[in-house]
Amino acid sequence: MNASRTLATAARVLAQLRHDRRTIALLLLIPVVMITLLRFVFDASPRTFDSIGASLLGIFPLITMFLVTSIATLRERTSGTLERLLAMPLAKADLIAGYALAFGALAVVQSALATGISLWVLDLNVVGSPWLLLLIALLDALLGTALGLFVSAFATSEFQAVQFMPAVIFPQLLLCGLFTPRDTMQPVLEAISNVLPMSYAVDGMNEVLRHTDITVTFIRDATIVATCALLVLTLGAATLRRRTT
Repeated sequence: MNASRTLATAARVLAQLRHDRRTIALLLLIPVVMITLLRFVFDASPRTFDSIGASLLGIFPLITMFLVTSIATLRERTSGTLERLLAMPLAKADLIAGYALAFGALAVVQSALATGISLWVLDLNVVGSPWLLLLIALLDALLGTALGLFVSAFATSEFQAVQFMPAVIFPQLLLCGLFTPRDTMQPVLEAISNVLPMSYAVDGMNEVLRHTDITVTFIRDATIVATCALLVLTLGAATLRRRTT
C-alpha cells in the first residue's frame, strides 16, 4: 500500500460524493429519521425505546452504509472508472483502503449525528458512556462499508447490488438478538448467530445500555466487529477485478 495514493483515492471519492446531495442525505439523515420514527412509535412506552433504540442505533448506520457503498462502488465499476484507475500504478489495496477511508469519514459524521440526536434530543437512556455508544455505532457503520465494498465485486448492476441486501443483511437482522435473546433460539440458529458480526454489534450496544463501565464482553464485541470489518476489506481487495466484464 502507498499512503499518498490511498489518500488521493479517498479525496477523489469525497469530492464526488460532495456533489451527490441525495447520497449525502441518505447517509446522514436516514438513520436519524428512522430512530426518530422509532421513538414516536414507542411514545407511550419509553422503556421499550430505550431497550431496542441502542441496538438499532448501530443497525441503521450499518444498513445505510452497506447500500450506499455497494451502489457507489458498482457505479464506478460499470462506468469504467475502476478499470482506468487500476490500469495506473495503483494497487488494489490502495483503492479499497481509499474507498474505506472516504466512506469511513462519512461514517464518523453519520454515527455522531445519530448518536447525539438519540441521546440529547430523543432522550435515549443508557447507563454507560455515550462515547462507547458512539464507538460501537461507528464500528457498525464501518462494517457496513466493508460489506458494501465486498459485495459490489459480485454484482453487475445496481439492482443486483440491492439484491444482496436480503442475502447479507436480513439474516443477520433476524438472528442478531434484536427480536429475541439469541440463547433462546433453536440451537442451529443460535450457532449461526454466533458467527454473524451484527450479533456482536447488538451485544456491544446492550453492554453500554446496561453497564456503567467498560466490560470484558464489550471489549470482545467491539474487537470482533472491528476484526470482521478489516477481514471483509481484505477480502474485498483480493476479489477486486482489474478488468470490467
